[in-house]
Formats: sequence, C-alpha cells, structure tokens
Amino acid sequence: MNASSRRLCSSVRLGAIGLAISSLLAPAAWAQQQAAATADKADKAEKAEKADKAELPTVTVTATRMSSGLLQTPVSVTAITQDKLTREGVTDVRGLAGTVPNLQISTGADSGVQIAIRGISSNNFTEIGDPAVGLHVGGLYSPRPQGAMALMFDLDQVEVLRGPQGTLFGRNSTAGSINIIPAKPEFGETYGSAELDFGSYNKRQLNLIQNIGLSDNFALRATVMVLKRDSWLNQSQDFTDVNMPEHGFVADGIPDVDQRYNSKVSKADAYNNKNEWAARLTGRWKISPDLEATLGYEKFKNNGAGDIGLKDCAQAAGTRFACPGGQWDVSINVPGKIDMSIDTVRGGLNWNLSKHSSLEYNFAYADQRRSQQGDDDSGYHRLSSQVTAQWPVGPDGDWGSWPVRDDTSRTLSSKYLSLVQELQFKQKTENLQYVLGAFWMREKNAIDYAQEQLVNAPYGYPISQYYQQPNRQIDAKAIFGQMDLKFANTWTATLGGRYSRDSKTDKGGKVYGGEWDSTSPAYFNGLFDPGVPGASDFKPPSSSNLTAGMGPLAGTGAYAHYQPPAQNDNSMSWSKFTYRLGLMNQLTPQDMVFTSLSTGYKAGGFGDKDDRCGGFQCAEGPSPQFTFFPYKPETVTNLEFGYKGLMLNKRLSLSATAFFSRYKDMQVTDAFFAAKVKPEHDCTANTVGCDIVQKWQTINVGTVEIPGLELELDYKPWAGARLGGFFSYINSKIKDYPAFSDTWNCDYRQENGAPACPPAYAGNDPTLVGRNVHDITGNHLPMSPKYSLGLNFSQSFNFDGGYVLTPWVALKWQDKMYFTLRNLDNPHISDAQKAFTKIDASIKLVSPKNWHVEAYVYNLTNQWTKNAAGDGGGFVKAMWNEPRMLGLRVGIDY
Repeated sequence: MNASSRRLCSSVRLGAIGLAISSLLAPAAWAQQQAAATADKADKAEKAEKADKAELPTVTVTATRMSSGLLQTPVSVTAITQDKLTREGVTDVRGLAGTVPNLQISTGADSGVQIAIRGISSNNFTEIGDPAVGLHVGGLYSPRPQGAMALMFDLDQVEVLRGPQGTLFGRNSTAGSINIIPAKPEFGETYGSAELDFGSYNKRQLNLIQNIGLSDNFALRATVMVLKRDSWLNQSQDFTDVNMPEHGFVADGIPDVDQRYNSKVSKADAYNNKNEWAARLTGRWKISPDLEATLGYEKFKNNGAGDIGLKDCAQAAGTRFACPGGQWDVSINVPGKIDMSIDTVRGGLNWNLSKHSSLEYNFAYADQRRSQQGDDDSGYHRLSSQVTAQWPVGPDGDWGSWPVRDDTSRTLSSKYLSLVQELQFKQKTENLQYVLGAFWMREKNAIDYAQEQLVNAPYGYPISQYYQQPNRQIDAKAIFGQMDLKFANTWTATLGGRYSRDSKTDKGGKVYGGEWDSTSPAYFNGLFDPGVPGASDFKPPSSSNLTAGMGPLAGTGAYAHYQPPAQNDNSMSWSKFTYRLGLMNQLTPQDMVFTSLSTGYKAGGFGDKDDRCGGFQCAEGPSPQFTFFPYKPETVTNLEFGYKGLMLNKRLSLSATAFFSRYKDMQVTDAFFAAKVKPEHDCTANTVGCDIVQKWQTINVGTVEIPGLELELDYKPWAGARLGGFFSYINSKIKDYPAFSDTWNCDYRQENGAPACPPAYAGNDPTLVGRNVHDITGNHLPMSPKYSLGLNFSQSFNFDGGYVLTPWVALKWQDKMYFTLRNLDNPHISDAQKAFTKIDASIKLVSPKNWHVEAYVYNLTNQWTKNAAGDGGGFVKAMWNEPRMLGLRVGIDY
C-alpha cells in the first residue's frame, strides 16, 4: 500500500470513527425513529414520483434575506442544488464557472480565486485586497479570496446573485454575490449517506453525511469530504546549465538555476494536483417554539501543490518559442507546496417575536493559516536569440537580457483572523415586509511573504524582497434596511438603503530588500564573495553559490546587507451610502415583471510604502518620493428589467433579465507606470524603457458601461425528462481610460505580425509620461465573453423492480474571452481564449435499495482551455482548466 492509499484509508477510518461516536450518542432515539423514517421516505418517494410526472418543483431562495420562491423574487439569481453540483463534478467555487449566465472564475496567484460576474472582478489577492464578488457562507460574508478554494459539500444549495448587492449583502458585492448555504441538521430523523468517486489521474473522493435527529427539537449533522487526485502534468526537474558560447556562457556541469529546493516529486505531489479534506459538525436546537439556535464547526485542509502557469503551445507553434515537448510538459526547480487550513465556527439565534416578526443574529469566526511556495518562471528560460548579455562583463556590467529566469514566490506564513456578525429584524404582514440590519466585520491579518529573482542584469546577481506584515486590519461596519410594499393588488415597490464605513490599517509592516537593486550582491548575505565586476576572478552566477543562509527562508536577518527596511504604518477610511429601488408587477399567479435601480460600492485601499522612483533619481521633483499607492473606491449603478414566469401547466419556467451597469473608478491590479527617472546610463536598444519605473499596484481606470441580457429556462417536456439552459450576452466596453499603457509582448509584436506597441509618451501631461499610451475605448473587459450558452438534458427510465436509469448530457459554448484590457487578436500572442464548446455526460442507476452508481465524463472532447493568461516574453503563459476526466461514483443512502 502506497503513502497516498494509507492517507486515504486513514481519512476513511477517522471519518468512520467520528460517525460511530456520533451514533452512540442516541442509539435508543435511532431505533425509535426507524419506522417513522421509513414511512417518511416512502412518502417522499411518492411525492417525488408525482412531481416527476407533473409540474416543476418550487425553488426557494434567500436573495432578499427572506425566503421566497425563485420565480417570485425580483432579483437576478440562480439556485444550484447539491445534486446538480455532484452531477457536474463541482467541488469548490471554481467549478461554478460557466454554469450560470455571465459567471467566470479563474485561478489567481497566492491561492486566490478571481470571480467575475458580468465582467467585473478583482485580481488583488493580498491581505488587504477586496474582491468584487462577495462570497457568503450561510448568508455571512467570507472576506479572503483564498477561502473560495475551500471544498463545497453537503449543501442545501448555492445561490448566485448577479448585479450589485449593495443593500442587503453589502460589502464588496459590486458585481454580485455567491451565497453557499450548508445543509442544516433535521429534527426527528436519523439517516446518512456515503459515496466514493474514482476517476482519471488516480482521483479518489469520499463523501460521508450523518444526520442524527436526537429528538423533535435537537439534531446533529456531521459530514466529511476527502479529495485526492494526481496531476495531469509531466513535471520534471530543472537542471538548466546554460550553454550559449556565442554569448560567452559555457556549460560547466553546474546548474545555473537554484537547486536548494529542487526535488523529484511524483504525479501525486506535482503542480495541478488535489490533496484536500474538509469536515463539518453542526448542532441545531429548538429551545422553545419561538427560539432556535445553531452552532457549527468546520475544518478545511489543503496540502496540494497549487497551480502553475504553462506556455500556450498551440499559439507558440510555428514561432521560435514553439514547445519542444507537449502542452503538459514542464521543468521545475521549485516544487509547489501548500499547507493551508481554515477553521471556522458559525452560529446563530433566530427568535420569532410574534407571528409576523423575528430577530436573527448570526456570526462566523474564521482562522485561516497558510504557507506556500511556487515556481514563478515555470522553467521557461530565454532562448539564445533573446539573449543580448555577453559574458564576461566589465565593471559596469551588461544591462541586456540574460539567459536564465529563476523566480520564486513564497508565503512563509500567514494568519488571517476574521469575525463577522450580523443582526437582523424582520417583519412580514399581508402587504408589507421589511428587514432592518446591522453588520460588523473585523479582520486582523498577518503575513510573511517574499519574492526572489535569482539571475538579473547587469552582473547576474540574485535579488529579493521580504514583506513582513504583522498587523493589517480591516474594519467594516454597516446599517441597512429594505422594505417591500404591496399596493394596487398586483404591484410591489421596493426601497432599500445601506450606509457602509470601511477602514484599513497597517501597523508595524516592513519591507526588506531595498529597491530590487540588482547591482548589489547583498542577497549573498556575506556568505559568498563573487569578486569585483570586471576583474579576472569575478565569478559567473551559479546555483553552487546559493546556501540555506541566504534568502527568505533564512528569515529577515538574511537581508542585513540591504538598506534598512521601509516602514509601512498607514491608515485610511472610506464611507458610502448605497441604495436599491424596485418595482414588481405580478401579472398572473405564474408571471411577473420587475425593474430595479441599484448601486454598489467597494472600498478603496493602499499598498506597501515604496519609493515610486525605485531608488533612482526622479525625473521631476525631489528624490526619493515615498508613497503607499492609494486608490479610490469602486462604485456601480445598475438598471435592470426582468421577467419570470411559469408556462405549459407549470412545466416550463423562464427568466429573462436585461441590464445596464455603469462602473466608475473600477479597480485594476497590475504592474503600472510609477515614475519617469534619470538612469545611471543612457537607455540603449537593449534597455528600452530603462528610464521608466513600474510598480505592482492597484489603480482606478475610469468609466465602464456594460449592457447585457440573461435568459434561463427549466423545462419538463414529458415524464422523466428535464431540459435546462441559459443564454447570456454582455457588451463590456471601456468608455474612458486615456492613460492605458500597452506593454503586452512589445518586443515580439513585429515578428508575430501584431501592431507595434506605441512609443513612450514624451508630451507635457505628467500623468502620461513614460507610458505606451494606447486608446482602448471600446475594448472588452477581461473575463467577459460576449455570448455564452448552456444546455443540459436528462431522461429517467423506470424499470421493473424500482430501478431508475438516468442518462444526462450538458453542453457549454462560450465566445472568445480576453484576459487583459489590451484585447490583442493574434494567432501567436493573443491575450484571449478562443471560443470553445465543452461537453459533459453521465449515466446514473438508482436502486430501490437506496444504492446508486454513476459513470461520468467531463470535457468529453478534451478541450484545452485557459482561465487566465499573462505575457511570457515572446509567448503566452496561462492557467488551464482540467483536461478530459472520466470516473465512477458509487454511493448508498441509509
């Protein structure tokens, strides 16, 4: 038995032991309830059979903070049940991409997940960055984007709300909200289920659920999920020993890339693998007929390798950057490692004050801890034709392009603590319902994070920065209210508002490593002397020079030879009032139309204190010029018109929404222009832009107007059949961004037949100095395909003996989608994912004895598609969706 099998068996044993202990709590209750449970199951089966032959079931959502029918809720919302999630192989938020209109999700840096709704997202995954799509669990806000990686299991449903939710859901929901609703313990019933899933790349997944109804007013629910899967990559070790005699670099048998952490790993531990588990225990107590309490604990653990960016070999074909192997071949000298845990306690009280009113309090305390390392260069070193540096170098070095890329990112440790609390008063009468609430969230985040670039001009020296942030706090408070007033028989008016106040504080933060000064050998920490540049004994860069006493793993003391660390103490705050106005008309008992005008807001922020001139003399003004690179809040105004209805004897439901969104000061994070400087040496053909300093920062990009259309349908054409689908259209065009700087693959445009990058601006406008100004008016936002379409169909066949066989097929088509604002169409260096079709299918057999077996295939035609892309320096480097996956699920309900 190998180590992976032992770990899985250990997880199974632990889950079984835990469930056995829970079962021992109430054996008598279990025995007494069997007859009732059997009768209840029979009753449910009878109801299910009737429903299968008749109308669509009623779907209930909580999009208005009150339970209401999906088709009576005047909000653009999609509800996805646990059964649908399981059938489609969705195990975390990332799997929701493409399942509902205008929802796209990509894998980001530092275990972050970038969620885009209607073209709006955020790629700032730092400890004080904010998403544009609010992630909620049980209606409570979950602040860190890394939390979106947590496994989704044993849920009532997932609700995806599109458009700003600035009134009821509030914080960071300018684009929308995803509300993950865990299943609650059920009173008076004891039952459970177990399911095993075996699939491609040695996939092993276990799901266990145990509900214990100890009485009519107290219940427990325990659930466990374990997911392991090997990588589909062909990952090898990187031992690059440059041999470019034409540039003076001659192989000497010693690797030129760092070997301190290079180790051989199996497919089980390679990048793009899965090694996660989660468990949840929840108690529910009906203290009195009018008072109910819930309390639960959830644990999530991720020990995977993380994802890695890979060259787009299809685009690179026919160029000098063509892949020497296959799409999934990668050479690594820093294997990926994640050690991430999220411990969460959730609870609440619900007090029915009267027949019409209730008071509700909910809280969530989360402790998220993580360490992680990743290979940023993915082993893609420069070609000889790219290299302009010449060895040996003189006293001034060589500022050209060197042959080796050796870049690493490390989260040495992080601890994100958050407490979210919400109090709501609700009242519902015949003609009026309203909710009043107060929200308070407090985060205290600490992180030690470092980056290394180990071969740099002009001497080949390594450089590094270490960000020590022991106390970054976010405090968010809000009061809100929304009412729905019925009048004139069929009309309902909605009025809501929210006042939010956000503050961000950095205390004691320090940045070690100076200004990325590649002319200094400070990285060596006095443990290696390379000699004097230009002298005969000056040593070329080599992995043999690097020791464990250098770099971030040696701690901040290893940065003693750099300048003193920059101090990061800073604090800023913002406030905003957002509102929602709505009008709904119930045309018939089965049809309604609605319109709404709503606003949303996302707080501003700031980065690390830094010299905008990067240690050089600023071209204008004094030097240095320290700044925190602050940015303003992002706001949105959204107008919607919608229809929801039931047709054909309640066998067809249709929802349609037309919307127009206007975003101001949209936040975008990337390497942007910071300052024009006076370099030590004049810029040459090999050092174009040496008088420009770019810094990784968040900026506001002006105005974006987004019209769109969303259609959803659910249809039961005949007994046992189910047809579902959606269609979306979005025209996310930039209206006003005069300062966009086009730097995408500038050195490689001409050879690939693409338009050249604009020359650096040399006019008098200080906001444009040094930028490659390009007019992107009319360009589409990233992650917003103009058209997308989804269809799925299932047909249940009933056989003698009570067996049911259900084949299912789903098709998703998506239009071309860009990943940057540049929108460059080119066969070799495009920043887009071309249009594609994805087909999934399964066939499930359900036994009358409550067992089931299901065979499935996802991505039937094995489409290789991207969910993010970046400039690789002559090629496109991307994050990839999963290739074709086959598998078999076997389960039992008891």
